[in-house]
Amino acid sequence: MQPLAPTKAPCCSAPKPEAATPACCASPVDAKTAAYICPMCEGVGASKPGACPKCGMDLEKNPLAVSSTPECCGDGGDAELKELWWRLRWGSLMTLPVVLLSMGMDLPVIRDIPADASAWMQLVWATPVVFWCGWPLLVRFARSFATLKTNMFTLIGLGVLSAWVYSTIVIVAPDLLPHSGGHGHAPVYFESAAVITVLVILGQLLESRARRATGSAIESLMRLAPRTALLVEGSTEREIPLDTVKPGDVLRIKPGGKIPVDGLVLEGVSTIDESMLTGEPMPVMKKADSRVTSGTVNGNGTLLMKAERVGAETLLSQIIALTAQAQRSRAPVQRQADRVSSWFVPVVVLIAILTFLLWWEFGPQPSLGFAIVNAVAVLIIACPCALGLATPMAVTTGMGRGAQLGVLIKDAETLERLGTIDTILLDKTGTLTEGKPSVVEVHPLPGLSARDLLACAAAVEAASEHPIASAIVAAAKERNLQLAKVKDFQAVPGGGVIGTVGDKEVFVGQAAFLKKKGVFIDAECSTRSAELQASGFTVVLVVLDGRPLGLIALTDKIKESTKPAIEALHGLGLKFKMLTGDTRSTADRVAKDLRIDEVAAELSPHEKLVHVYQMKEQGRHAAYVGDGINDAPALTGADVGIAMGTGTDAAMHSASVTLVKGDLRALHRAFTLSRATLRIIRQNLAFSFLYNAIGILIAAGVLYPFTGRLLSPMLASVAMSMSSLTVILNSLRLRWFK
Repeated sequence: MQPLAPTKAPCCSAPKPEAATPACCASPVDAKTAAYICPMCEGVGASKPGACPKCGMDLEKNPLAVSSTPECCGDGGDAELKELWWRLRWGSLMTLPVVLLSMGMDLPVIRDIPADASAWMQLVWATPVVFWCGWPLLVRFARSFATLKTNMFTLIGLGVLSAWVYSTIVIVAPDLLPHSGGHGHAPVYFESAAVITVLVILGQLLESRARRATGSAIESLMRLAPRTALLVEGSTEREIPLDTVKPGDVLRIKPGGKIPVDGLVLEGVSTIDESMLTGEPMPVMKKADSRVTSGTVNGNGTLLMKAERVGAETLLSQIIALTAQAQRSRAPVQRQADRVSSWFVPVVVLIAILTFLLWWEFGPQPSLGFAIVNAVAVLIIACPCALGLATPMAVTTGMGRGAQLGVLIKDAETLERLGTIDTILLDKTGTLTEGKPSVVEVHPLPGLSARDLLACAAAVEAASEHPIASAIVAAAKERNLQLAKVKDFQAVPGGGVIGTVGDKEVFVGQAAFLKKKGVFIDAECSTRSAELQASGFTVVLVVLDGRPLGLIALTDKIKESTKPAIEALHGLGLKFKMLTGDTRSTADRVAKDLRIDEVAAELSPHEKLVHVYQMKEQGRHAAYVGDGINDAPALTGADVGIAMGTGTDAAMHSASVTLVKGDLRALHRAFTLSRATLRIIRQNLAFSFLYNAIGILIAAGVLYPFTGRLLSPMLASVAMSMSSLTVILNSLRLRWFK
């Protein structure tokens, strides 16, 4: 059941929502331009608040919209809740005397009221409940016929109006109906019409509150960014609005403050709490040259940062945009439910008509009264609101929770596909490994220490920009080694680097280049070099004035998070295959360390894509995980492409899932979240179908011959509201997914 739109404008200058969006005005829209969108019907929206012409649900404020709509008209739903409370309060007060007059015949005073007078009093009290408090319900009922798009309001409107019209005819023009009953006229059912209206409004109110909770993930993400930033200009500082920050601006981040935009730390040391974006509770150390992200929270230190990505370009803004887009998408399982819903309402109306005719013809006296009551009960209990909410509520909650845990899922279809994946294809560099070389072994020849060997090599490599040089220099700095100055530096393409340290010439590079120069290393060093290279390590030799000093082995280290992530994913029954452009020896070493099932090495981007297609031909459902431009074809061709958030923009644009911090442990969250969400969706759909099937039969009176009892329209209305709330609350369990 979907919340009713308020008819009272939230501010004096705002248009009335019901009148603001006529059915003809709602049309397919761009998610970034429409001020209001339907959370259930993809592509439906308008420039003003109102109701969806397809399902009747209130159009909601679009978090991505750039609109000139007054702020008071986009209050996040507070006006709707106030309006529903107002209608519920007055409707309840006016319904109470109707119920007392109808069911309290044994109470003092009421039992002395004549039946005709009681019926007229019920008409007086019930009419404003139906046509004043329940006016939005009737507007949507009429719109469903005008647009020929039946929905839950079609059934509610038919039920309420049938009870009210029949009861009114009984007392206004009784000659039009067969005379029956013990009080000179047929029974009246004003209490059913009034109570159903109030219960529907109550259900709308409860659902509106619960449904707003499913979108809390986007709201919490939007609240992460501060409203202002502290701009540093020379020796002065001033506070400026966040939307005026430009790339290149220098900003100061005070202790406990939020990072306003994405950028680079210039000065200072501090820890940053990134849990709201990654789900990881441990703060991350930041210093000069570290990157920081908008919305994360600074620790106790003061930082000076340079703004790089601002506005819609920040990671936080992209997360919000992707999450909002994903929450409005439709899963394939929902399309099946949509097809069922398209004929569900007409079938229910036919069942209600058949129920009416059978009870009128074969039911006990007053048969017309029984026919009306049971037909109304069928119409009310069969409202397809729970069926319509089953998937959107679960998808909205699941997508939002994924964003909070550092997993961005592009759309609902991807969420469903993740649950079918049985094989994960993995790039190596930057995905399983850190993506840059690091020193793993320093092997000096006899008579020289490892520290001296590393210091000698680092002195020359400090003048080079090659990744291997950076790794050797970084290793020396980690050991607090003092580096001598180098002169006459020269880089030899494909060979290494040469420079003069003190008065001696130092060479760091490949053994093949040394052999061409007539420099040979001893057997021990040669043997160790061959062993390391066979295991997939990169080896460079260090030579001083033509005399070998030893070797340094480097490798692209496996990320600390990779091994536990692979083990956890193995626990889900998933198989792995590594696709890399690196050498076979290096690929085999990494695969052995991580227990990866299959390996394909020395591949071009096209060959990676071929492997993806081969997996599909074998009937396997494959996801590809990568981070580079060369991974883009495979990411696009896989059943699900998964990009590392630390990789290239091309990879992220080609993928349908992004792991924000490039941590494979988030991949385990993605798969378990997908399975949990699909499980919730299936539970919701199963409950909805089962509920409607059983509810319609009971409301039609199939149990009457055995129990002598019927389901009153009022109880049918309660059951309808509870079915929707059950679906919503079941979906909200995903908010606490770990």
